[in-house]
This record gives sequence, structure tokens and C-alpha cells, in this order.
Amino acid sequence: MVGRSARLRRCGHHARRPFAQHPWPRRLPLSHARRSLASVPLQLKFVTSAKRHTDLPDSPCEIALVGRSNVGKSSLINALANRRQLAKVSNTPGRTQLLNLFTLPAGGTVMDLPGYGYAKVPGREKAGWQRMIEDYLIEREPLVLVFVLVDGEIGPTKLDVQMLDWLRQSDVPHTVVATKLDKVKPSKLATRKKELAKGCGLDTGDIMWVSASKGTGVEALAAHVNMLLTP
Repeated sequence: MVGRSARLRRCGHHARRPFAQHPWPRRLPLSHARRSLASVPLQLKFVTSAKRHTDLPDSPCEIALVGRSNVGKSSLINALANRRQLAKVSNTPGRTQLLNLFTLPAGGTVMDLPGYGYAKVPGREKAGWQRMIEDYLIEREPLVLVFVLVDGEIGPTKLDVQMLDWLRQSDVPHTVVATKLDKVKPSKLATRKKELAKGCGLDTGDIMWVSASKGTGVEALAAHVNMLLTP
């Protein structure tokens, strides 16, 4: 069995940092930058949905998107691929209820996980979603990095902080992406960035800000994803 650190090295990346916080590269190596930007937007293709990680096909390298319900995971996947209907978007929280897998031509995969924190479902069903997410994050062998999406307009919720703490304690490599940048007034952006980073227990430079609707930051995120998933 190949560990995640070995898979990171196989994909050309370093092993985990303390607390598994994966840094945003301030500047990509030229070879990586050329290769990554050449594949923007990401040529994602939907593969399958599953209730259990054991039902998923294998992958050489995989990243996952996780976040509370209605934080914009599906919208971000569509923006990364520059396609409107690749991932189903709904204004109703909790619509994503399965593990949804997308693939790149080179073989790397992107996982859209169910959102956490949606209250209008039975407790047993909610507990099932939680087990599904936790089992996937702990047991999914190809997983090299988790992108934790946090609503940039409202900041990290209690559930976001709990997820970050759980990922650190479980030694799961992750990084934070703040969504809905367009919802933050420019005059308040600097303050919001500091508040959000503090709430996540990070420095402001550790967090990538994006707007799926406006496209801000999407190209940089797509290049980073491509770098992670291209051997």
C-alpha cells in the first residue's frame, strides 16, 4: 500500500507540512506553471457517484472539495472547467448527497463531497453523510489534498472550524479556499481576509480567494489543481 506522502512525491510534490496545512505556492516553478496554465480551464469529465469510497474507481492522484452546504462547491467545479452544467448547482442546501467523481485527461481526479451542516434532513441521514465524508477522507488512498471551502462573505462557521480541527488531528493534507469573493465589498476585503484567516487559525497568505460567478482567482486555482494532479 502506498501512503499519501509517497503519492505526493510520486505526483511531484512535497510531503505534509505540520498540521497538514498545504501552502499556496507564491510562484510556481516555470515548468509547472507552463504545463498547468496550458490546461486551464480544467478538462473535467464526470465519472460516477457513489455512497461509499470503496465503490469508487482507483486514481493516480485525487483532490477533494469539502465545505458546508451551499458554500459553492458545485459552482466552483463548473468554473474550474468553464462549463455551466458539469456539476449540478442548486439553491437548495444539501442537494449533493453522494461522492461525485470527476476525471482529468491525464488520469487525476476531483471529488465533490456532500456539504456538511444542512439541518433539514433526518438525524440518521445526516449522520450517514458525516460517516461517508469521514470514511472517504481517512481511507481514500489516492487523496493527496483536500480543499476546504469557506464562505468568504460570512467567514468560517463553527462547523468549518470543527472540520479544520478534525483534518489537522487526522493528519489529512488540506488547504482553505474562500468562496464568494464578489460578495465582499472592496472597502472591507482586507479586514475580511484577516478575520477569516484568524478564524481558520491561519495566516492571510495561506488562503486562496475565489469568485465562481466572476471568475476571480479561478485560473490560479485551476493551475494549482492541475499541478497537483499531473505526474
